[in-house]
Amino acid sequence: MKVVLALGSNLGDRFQTLQGAIDTLFDAPGLVFVKASPVYETDPVGGPPGQLPYLNAVVLAETSTLVPRTILERALSVENAFGRVRKEHWGPRTLDVDVIVVGDIVSDDPELTLPHPRAHERAFVLVPWFEVDPDAVVPGHGRIADLLGGLDRSGVRRRDDLKLQRPD
Repeated sequence: MKVVLALGSNLGDRFQTLQGAIDTLFDAPGLVFVKASPVYETDPVGGPPGQLPYLNAVVLAETSTLVPRTILERALSVENAFGRVRKEHWGPRTLDVDVIVVGDIVSDDPELTLPHPRAHERAFVLVPWFEVDPDAVVPGHGRIADLLGGLDRSGVRRRDDLKLQRPD
């Protein structure tokens, strides 16, 4: 199954945190790294005023053994390892790892809604995802290429000076 993860950071050494998250996510068996998108610097969406810009990327992976809840548990564990503190909704964070899609699974489980409930509305997810998988579809919402047509992308800037590496 294809797995799509969105990574974001706006506190600390943002780039090193994203790279460390990739290395850590794929350090255990069951999740196979496929490709990482280019890095984007993005304006914060929602949350408290005065936040610093985020660095965002999308990672494509595959699994034949992990269920979505296990992928979520791994994502949360990696966030915790990088000092994620949940003080306020959509507040600043050292690391955010969102499970966007797992195969074509559609679920309204309150602990893990699939696809991610706002991914189809977020340029900071769709722009990098489109870069690594231009034919991708958000289950229940349509092709990324079509969804991007209705989104404001002005706060999403590609950072060609930053390149994520395959996990160690």
